[in-house]
Amino acid sequence: MNITTRSTGRITWVAIRAMLLLTVALGVGYTVVMTGIGQLALPAQSNGSLVKNEEGKVVGSALLGQSFSDAKGKPLPQYFQPRPSAAGSGYDGAASSGSNLGPENPDLVKAIRERKAAVAAFDGVSEAQVPADAVTASGSGLDPHISPAYAAIQVRRVAEARGLTTAQVEVLVAQNTIGRDLGYLGEPVVNVLQLNLALDRLGR
Repeated sequence: MNITTRSTGRITWVAIRAMLLLTVALGVGYTVVMTGIGQLALPAQSNGSLVKNEEGKVVGSALLGQSFSDAKGKPLPQYFQPRPSAAGSGYDGAASSGSNLGPENPDLVKAIRERKAAVAAFDGVSEAQVPADAVTASGSGLDPHISPAYAAIQVRRVAEARGLTTAQVEVLVAQNTIGRDLGYLGEPVVNVLQLNLALDRLGR
């Protein structure tokens, strides 16, 4: 009985020491090492890919979408608009999600129909010209990008609102278009926040 008790106590103490050692090594040491490597190798990405304006103020992240609307939620014509978001009240990082509605869900079909009409009217194009990403949310609800096709139908509206030529705005769109990864993976996209900041830097 005493031998069994001593054996159990010894095993328990070994287990406790192993747990403490692994907690320190993996829970603290590994975290510190990986954080250090991240800060040295990729400091901008490690800190959230934060985007700053000309005054050095953080205005968002290159990885997270955000709305460009007035206090009443109406889209601002002088800015390129992002795709819809189903994350919380919109682009809420703490509530990242899609709508989880199937393609034949009547609520989704109705929402897409209404969004398409609204986008077409806002940008002065036909509904047939409105691309899919203009009326559907991404799986995360936080996508910071739009397709070049969606950017293209917004060029004229933004140019008119800012007193610019369409050629000037098209140049900015091209400069803020990200090509396919490795040249062949995915599709080209436009980062909305960085494009709108480029517009603001023109001072109009």
